[in-house]
Amino acid sequence: MTPVSQTPALDAALAALAAGTHRDPFAVLGPHTNAAGATVIRAFQPAARAIDVRVLATNTLVRMEKGDAGGVFETTLEGHVGHVGRVGQVGAEAPDYRLRITFAGGQVIEIDDPYRYGRVLTNDDLHLFTEGTQYRAFDKLGSHRITIETTTSTTTGVHFAVWAPNADRVSVIGDFNGWDGRVTPMRFLDGGVWEIFIPDLADGEKYKFEIRTRTGAILKKTDPFARAFEAPPQTASVVRDVSRYEWCDGDWMTKRPAHGAWLDRPMTSYEVHLGSWARVPEEGNRFLTYRELANRLVPYVKEMGFTHIELLPVMEHPFSGSWGYQVLGFFAPTARFGPPEDFKLFVDACHQAGLGVILDWVPGHFPKDAHGLARFDGTALFEHEDPRQGEHQDWGTLIFNYGRNEVRSFLLSNALFWLEEYHLDGLRVDAVASMLYLDYSRKEGQWIPNRFGGRENLEAISFLQQLNGLTHGEHPGTMTAAEESTSFPGVSRPVHLGGLGFTYKWNMGWMHDILEYMKEDPIHRRWHHNLVTFSALYMHSENFILPFSHDEVVHGKHALLDKMPGDAWRKYASLRALYGYMYAHPGKKLLFMGGEFGQWREWNHDRSLDWHLLDDPSHAGLRRYVQDLNRLYAAEPALHQVDFDPAGFRWIDCNDLENSVVSLVRYARDRSDAVIAILNFTPVPRIDYRIGVPELGFYTELLNSDASIYGGSNVGNLGGLETEPIPAHGFEQSIVLAVPPLGCLLLKKR
Repeated sequence: MTPVSQTPALDAALAALAAGTHRDPFAVLGPHTNAAGATVIRAFQPAARAIDVRVLATNTLVRMEKGDAGGVFETTLEGHVGHVGRVGQVGAEAPDYRLRITFAGGQVIEIDDPYRYGRVLTNDDLHLFTEGTQYRAFDKLGSHRITIETTTSTTTGVHFAVWAPNADRVSVIGDFNGWDGRVTPMRFLDGGVWEIFIPDLADGEKYKFEIRTRTGAILKKTDPFARAFEAPPQTASVVRDVSRYEWCDGDWMTKRPAHGAWLDRPMTSYEVHLGSWARVPEEGNRFLTYRELANRLVPYVKEMGFTHIELLPVMEHPFSGSWGYQVLGFFAPTARFGPPEDFKLFVDACHQAGLGVILDWVPGHFPKDAHGLARFDGTALFEHEDPRQGEHQDWGTLIFNYGRNEVRSFLLSNALFWLEEYHLDGLRVDAVASMLYLDYSRKEGQWIPNRFGGRENLEAISFLQQLNGLTHGEHPGTMTAAEESTSFPGVSRPVHLGGLGFTYKWNMGWMHDILEYMKEDPIHRRWHHNLVTFSALYMHSENFILPFSHDEVVHGKHALLDKMPGDAWRKYASLRALYGYMYAHPGKKLLFMGGEFGQWREWNHDRSLDWHLLDDPSHAGLRRYVQDLNRLYAAEPALHQVDFDPAGFRWIDCNDLENSVVSLVRYARDRSDAVIAILNFTPVPRIDYRIGVPELGFYTELLNSDASIYGGSNVGNLGGLETEPIPAHGFEQSIVLAVPPLGCLLLKKR
C-alpha cells in the first residue's frame, strides 16, 4: 500500500465529501490515475474500521489507508483501473476490484464500488426530458435493474436517477448504506438530473433520495418515479422490477384497438374504491388484496352486466382519507392491497372476464407532504413558486407547473405508463375544471391572468391536448374522460378541430339537474319539469358519460336511495325510475358501488359496503333491476349505438309537466331498430295514457321497473300492446298504456 500525497485542493474536496457537501463525488471517489500513472482508489465509508481492495484478477488484498477526513480511505495500485463505460459498452479497462469492508463490530462485507462505473444516461435522454418530449421518462429516471458489461465482467445492479436541478448534492439512502447521505452521493448531469449505478443491489431494497438544498437544508424525498412503496404509514420507495409478470390478456389487447374507444358500444362503468368495496371484519377489518379482489369483485361486476370497472386512484398516497386523490407515488400501485404484480393480476382478471379497466388519474394537483414532490430540491420544481398559480386553497394541495417541460415529461410519461405497463384501458382525468381556469375557486386578486389577460390556463390546455393526442395515438382503443364541471367548449372535440381531445366528458349538468328534480316531492315536480328536459339542449354537444359517482354520496349529500323523498316504497320506486331514465338517456353510464343495491348510508372509505342489505327483498330487487338494465342496454343497439348524434334521439312528449311524464325514442344506426322509454315521476299510475310511436305493430315490454321481481306493484301492460291508427305526437300510430307509478317502461316493436 502506498499512501497518496495530497494537495490542499484535494484535502478540501475530501473534507467536503466527509461533510456531505461535495457536488462531484466521482471526481474524488473510485479509481483515478495520478501523475505517476498509478491508480488511486478512494472510498468513503464513515462506519468502516478498515477497507481492503481485492483485485479480482489476482485475488490479492491491498489495504486502504484511512485519511484525516472521517471515513475517507485510499490506496495506490500499480497499473491502470479506469471507470467502466455506459450500459452495453465494453471498455478496455484493467481488472475489476471489490471493496472488503470491516466494520467496528467485526462484521465484514464485500461490495462492488459504484464509483468505478461511468454514466448511464445519454445526452439524448437528458435532452428529451428537458425538452418535454421524453414520453417514457419512467424508463430513464427512478430505479431500474440493469446489466453493465465490461471486458472482464458482467455486473447487474440498480441504476438510480432523479431530477433535482437546484440541489447542492443528491444521494441515495437506504438500508444498504445505513441511510447515511454521505455514503452514496450521485453524479450530476446536464439538465439537472443526478444518477448512480449501485452494483448487486437486490429487489425489495427500501430507499429515498437525500437532497442538500442551496441553503444547506437536508431533505429526504421519495422517488417521483418509484415503481413501489412501503405500505403507509411508512414512506420509503422500494426497488421493484415489475416487468416479469406474464400477462394472459392477449386476446383482449389484440381486439382493443377495434373497440374504437367504445363510442358506439355499450359502456356501463362500475366505479369502485378498492379499500371499501368489501373488507374482512374477522381479521381486524382489513382490506381485500388485489388477488382477493380479482376473485370476488371481478366476477361480481361481470355478473351484474357492467362493461368496465372504474377505479378511484390506486397510485400510492399517504392519506387514506383523500380516497387516493392526493397522490405521491405516481408510478406505483398502492401497497395497501399487495405488490404491483398483483395489481397486474387484477387487471388481467378483468380483461379475461371481458371487462375494461379505467383508472382515475390526478394531474391537477399533489399534496404538500414533506417526503413528496413539494419543493422537491428546495425550490418550486414541480409546482409554481407563486401560490396564486401554484396552490389549491380548497384542497390544501399544490398545482403542477404545466408550462415546464420536465413536468410535462413527468406527467405525459405517467399517463402512458399506466396504459402500457398495467394494460389499463382508459384514464378518467380528475378535476379538469381546476386545471383549465386560473381563477378556479379564487377571488379577485388571488390569481394571475394569462399573457392575453384572460382566465384560461393556456399551459394546462396545451398539456391536456398533448395528453389526449399522445394516449390516443400510442394506444388506439383506449379512452380518456374529463371530469369537467363547466361549459368549457370542445372538451371531447378532437385537438385538430380546436378541442381538448378527450374521448368523453362527464355530464355533470345532467347529473345535478336530475338529482335536484328527484329530491323534490312528486307533487311539486311539475314546477321543475325543465330539470328533466333541459339536457336535451346540449346532450349532443359532447361525448357524454352520465355519472352517479362517489362525489354524490358523501359529505352530507345522502346515499342515492336516501335522496329520494317519501316512504320506503316510494324511495325504491323513484330510484328505479331514475336509473331507467339514466339508461334511456343518450350517453355512457357510470354508477358508484353500492348504488346498484340501494346502500342506505353515505359511503365511508373506512368500512365495507353494507352487503347484508341484500337479505332484504327490496334491496335484492333493486340489484336485479340494475342487472337487467345492464343486460338490456347491452343487447339493444338503440340504447347505445348512436349516443352522440341527434339522429339517435327524439322526444315523443317532453311537455307533459302536469303529469310529470316524459316519453322518448332511441334509435339505432338502423332507424327501424328503436326503443321507446316512458317515465312517470309521480306515484300516480297513468292509465289509458296515449303516446305516438314510430311504426305500426305490436310493442313488447322489454322492461317494467314496477315489476314485482324488482319490488314494484306490477302495474303494466300484460307484456305488450298493439298500435292504433290514431295520430299522436307527430306520429301516425299510437298506443294506449298503463304507465306504472314512479315507473319506467322500455318498449320495442316486435
